[in-house]
Amino acid sequence: MTGTPLGTSGTPRSPLRVGLVGYGLAGSVFHAPLIAATEGLTLDTVVTSNPGRQQQARSEFPDVRLAAAPDELFDRAAELDLIVVASPNKTHVPLAATALEAGLPVVVDKPVAGTAAEARELAALAEERGLLLSVFQNRRWDNDFLTLRKLLSEGELGDVWRFESRFERWRPQLKGGWRESGDPAEIGGLLYDLGSHVVDQALVLFGPAATVYAESDVRRPGAEADDDTFIAVTHTSGVRSHLYVSATTAQLGPRFRVLGSSAGYVKHGLDPQEAALREGRRPGPGWGVEPESLWGRVGSGESPVTGGGRPEPTLPGDYPAYYAAVAKALLEGAPNPVTALEAAAALDVLEAARRSAREKVTVTL
Repeated sequence: MTGTPLGTSGTPRSPLRVGLVGYGLAGSVFHAPLIAATEGLTLDTVVTSNPGRQQQARSEFPDVRLAAAPDELFDRAAELDLIVVASPNKTHVPLAATALEAGLPVVVDKPVAGTAAEARELAALAEERGLLLSVFQNRRWDNDFLTLRKLLSEGELGDVWRFESRFERWRPQLKGGWRESGDPAEIGGLLYDLGSHVVDQALVLFGPAATVYAESDVRRPGAEADDDTFIAVTHTSGVRSHLYVSATTAQLGPRFRVLGSSAGYVKHGLDPQEAALREGRRPGPGWGVEPESLWGRVGSGESPVTGGGRPEPTLPGDYPAYYAAVAKALLEGAPNPVTALEAAAALDVLEAARRSAREKVTVTL
């Protein structure tokens, strides 16, 4: 459901006023800049109890209002049109539910919940209230993902047999914080962090999962949560997805290696948008464009490392498209760009992967 925010006069209100809960990595690097860059949206309030982050938010967005706790936001729900939940994973469900019960549409960072059942309960609540509930799966707008979708739509690879996707890093030293906590309540570890991205992408590209097999390890000294995980998904379409997420990869593999009956596509390197946002750059002309030297290659019979295949121009990445779609959904009743039920399907796979790794079995969905 979408739900159209209405002003006191009963007419649609624009720009829509957004309350952002959380100003850590997700809130400050991704959500706030993208909201501010979206026509039809304005960043009204940032919720953070951290004085340093409050100062940062006020410095970056001088007109923004500040709140120390989410309750302050919900107390004036009538003044807002959208809540964005970018706080730690364990708070996603209670905050999203409170926002929906207050009559506010919600965007939730991934993972939307710790379990697929919780995600479906949130979806049911949003449906009951007639409100938008959308999940920030921004990697659907990565440059390599958009390029691969184009290749598949044009039949360039033939029938895809295997999809390899890697989200690997070399971080031998722990950074600390809830993301590396072994407490199940924190919903930390790479399976639910980076795994939420690679699983979502695989399901969007190749359809529902039939079976899941996984291997998950805690490699680094002192680590409590998984930091090196492999997931094998067999889709009902017959495609096999091999998905890798790791913080312990000394030599990074290709981001995508897609093998089909006619050709393959190999792409190295990460989409440049996150790095640009971290550096303080904002969407505008030339956004999401990468140099030709980083283009992937399409071909057969020879390694791209030795010049096999042809360069495939990488489409520009487009994270701004997500919030543009959210604004259009709220103002015009357009489709929700990422539904909670889609996120629940990915959580089915993540839960199956956790069970598979723990019990050393292949799980049938």
